[in-house]
Amino acid sequence: MPKKRIAVLTGAGVSAESGFATFRDSGGLWEKYDVQEVASIEGWYRNRALVLDFYNDRRRQLADAKPNAAHYAIAELEKDFDVDVITQNVDNLHEKAGSTRILHLHGELTKVRPEQGLYDRTYRTDEVIDIGCGEVHLGDLAPNGQQLRPHIVFFGEAVPNIEKAIEIVSRADILLIVGTSLQVYPAAGLYRYAGNQVPIYIIDPAEVPVHDPRITHIRAVATKGMEEFKKYLRNQK
Repeated sequence: MPKKRIAVLTGAGVSAESGFATFRDSGGLWEKYDVQEVASIEGWYRNRALVLDFYNDRRRQLADAKPNAAHYAIAELEKDFDVDVITQNVDNLHEKAGSTRILHLHGELTKVRPEQGLYDRTYRTDEVIDIGCGEVHLGDLAPNGQQLRPHIVFFGEAVPNIEKAIEIVSRADILLIVGTSLQVYPAAGLYRYAGNQVPIYIIDPAEVPVHDPRITHIRAVATKGMEEFKKYLRNQK
C-alpha cells in the first residue's frame, strides 16, 4: 500500500527557534532593514554592495545555526509518509535535519548566480554556484563575466518554483503549514490548491488570516506544534 503524501509548507517561524530572526514579526529583520534596499530587485541595482553585505551577514549567521526539533520532526515524517517540503526559507536547516525532498520557493542563501538584466527574470540552473557560508563581494564575477548575485528571489521578481509547489500541494493527502504568516504571495495562496477533502494543519502561535473548514490551527511555536501534529497523525491511524 503506497504511503500517504504530506506536503509541508514552511516559513520563517520554523527556523526562529534556531536563532534565525524572522522578517515580519515584532523585532524581525524588516524592523532593522529597509526591505526595498536589501531584498528588492530595485535595491540590488541601486546598491549591489549593500545587498551583498546583507546576505553575507545572513550566511555568517547560518554557519552557526543548527536545526531545531521542528526541522527534525518534519524530516522524521519520511519514515511513514511520502513527504515534500516546500519552504519559503532561504536557509539550509531542512537539509541539515535530513529532509530529502525540498523545494525552495524564495531561493537559497548558500548559493549565488550570475547577475541578469533588469527585465530578465530567468536563470540557468547550471550557472548556480554553491558557496556554502562563504562571502561574495562587488567585483566577484561568474565564469560568464557577470557580477555574482545572491540566488534569492527578490521582491519584484517572479517565483520560478511556484508551479512545482502547486503541483505538490494539489496531489497531497495532508497539507501541513508550519511557521508562516500566510501573508507573502504567491506562497500564501498555495493552500487553496489542496483537494477539497484534504485536511490542512497550520502551526503558528499567531492568529491565522484565513478561514477554511479544512483547517486545524495548532496555535503554538513550531517545535511544540509538531508534537501536537504527530498526535493528530497517531489518532488518524
